[in-house]
Amino acid sequence: MTDSPIAVLDIDGTLIDSNYQHALAWYRALRSVGETYPVWRLHRLIGMGGDQVVPAVGGEALERRAGDRAREQQGKEVDALLEEMAPLPGARDLLVAIRERGHRLVLASSGQQRHVDVFLDKLDARGIADEWTSSADVEASKPAPDLLQVALKKLGAPPDASSVMVGDSVWDVEAAKKAGMPAIVVRSGGFGDDELRKAGAVAIYDTPGDLANALDDTPLA
Repeated sequence: MTDSPIAVLDIDGTLIDSNYQHALAWYRALRSVGETYPVWRLHRLIGMGGDQVVPAVGGEALERRAGDRAREQQGKEVDALLEEMAPLPGARDLLVAIRERGHRLVLASSGQQRHVDVFLDKLDARGIADEWTSSADVEASKPAPDLLQVALKKLGAPPDASSVMVGDSVWDVEAAKKAGMPAIVVRSGGFGDDELRKAGAVAIYDTPGDLANALDDTPLA
C-alpha cells in the first residue's frame, strides 16, 4: 500500500456540490461590509482559501479594512446554506474505489473545521479517509501548495512522496503543480476544459463517479 501514490482529494466543490453556494455566501458577506461584486466574479475565485479571496477581489486595501469581518460573515452565510449542499454523483464511490486500489487517502479542505465535519458526515467518509485537513492546518491556502504539503505530512509522508491531487478548480491545479503533484479535475468547479488544461490538469471528468469508473486510466489505477 505504501508504494502506491497517495490520493489527495479536495472536498469542497469536488466531492460536495458547494461552489455556487460559496459564491453566494461571499456575495452576501462582502455586502455586509459595504462592498458589492458580481457573483460571477466571486465564483471565479471559489477554490481559493478565504485568506486569498478578499485581496483577490478587492485588493489589499479591502483586506486591511474588512478582510477578517468578511471572512467571519462568510462562514456564517455558509452555515445557513449547508443543508443545500450535497455529495456530487459518485463522490463516495470514488473514495471507496481509491481505497480498494490500495492508495492512502487524504481529504484536503481549506474550509472551516465545522464545515469540514459536516461534509465528512455527508460523505460518510470518516471510515474511508486516512486523514483530512481544514483551514486551521495552514497559514496560506490555495493556490499556495501548503494545504497539499500538510496533507502528506499528516500521513507521515515526505513532501516528495508519490501523490495525486483530485480537485475542481484552476486553483487546485496550480496548488498541485507547486506541490509537485499531477492533478485530475472534475468539472463541478465551473471552469472551462481549456482553462483547466492550461493550468496543467492531466485528466478531466464530469463527476466523481465518472472518475471512479475510469480510475484504471489514471495515475490512481
